[in-house]
Amino acid sequence: MRLGSRPGLLGRSFTALVFLFLYLPIFILIIFSFNEGNSSSVWQGFSLHWYSELFQDRLIMSGVYTTLLVSLLATVIATAAGTFAAIGFYNMRRRWREPLMAVNNIPMVNADIVTGVSLCLFFVAAFGAWNGFVSWMETTYRLTAPRLALGFGTLLIAHICFNIPYVILSIMPKLRQMDKNLIDAAQDLGCTWMQAFRKVVVPEIKPGIINGMLIAFTMSIDDFVISYFTAGAKTSTLAMVIYGMTKKRVSPKINAISTLLFVVVLLLLVIVNVRQARQDKAAAKNGHAG
Repeated sequence: MRLGSRPGLLGRSFTALVFLFLYLPIFILIIFSFNEGNSSSVWQGFSLHWYSELFQDRLIMSGVYTTLLVSLLATVIATAAGTFAAIGFYNMRRRWREPLMAVNNIPMVNADIVTGVSLCLFFVAAFGAWNGFVSWMETTYRLTAPRLALGFGTLLIAHICFNIPYVILSIMPKLRQMDKNLIDAAQDLGCTWMQAFRKVVVPEIKPGIINGMLIAFTMSIDDFVISYFTAGAKTSTLAMVIYGMTKKRVSPKINAISTLLFVVVLLLLVIVNVRQARQDKAAAKNGHAG
């Protein structure tokens, strides 16, 4: 019994050390975000001073506004595009679906630095060709057209691109669980394809759509590397603002904004996990009832 209990004790101790190593720095950051002084090592009393300073910092609030706007727009567009793409994949033959799903999974396992650099090079090459064409039009025909550069638009496109695969991956299991005859039955009863999609397909895959939407929103808020390469010089997300602040001096305002980010992402993850647990429980209950 003693030999049998030793691996369990060692395993629990190792797990505790891993979690301590991962989360102790975050807990220290959260604690010192409420520090009255500007020290990151000496506690000088409880205060909300740095949270007040945070909301008065125009640079940080501009980064928050840009981050939320990009995340919301990218989430909505990626969810809509990913939903239709998942349905398209589901209706394909297996010999076509499997390779395309493998291609869809590449951005999720690919390094962010590779995705960010490749998107940056693509935008620079495309905009360079367009701006060269505009210059030729101006000199030859005296016609003008807007010139393109990295900015909010390229940042939004980049977020949409890396969010769509997560949406597709979240919706595909729900499509596999759906009865394939539902759409045909709805159309036999007089529904158009769009009515069948809206009244039959969407309710069946709604949990997957919501999960994909939450994951996409979380990924957009959390992203730094891809945003850094595609945002340009005049647009900055919150992660980019924090990175710029750490180059000079670590302000306690960084502790405050990092705490808020941690809480937001934690809440989103809790919502996703609770929804998944409820769906699994409901599926198990329906399976036993059947």
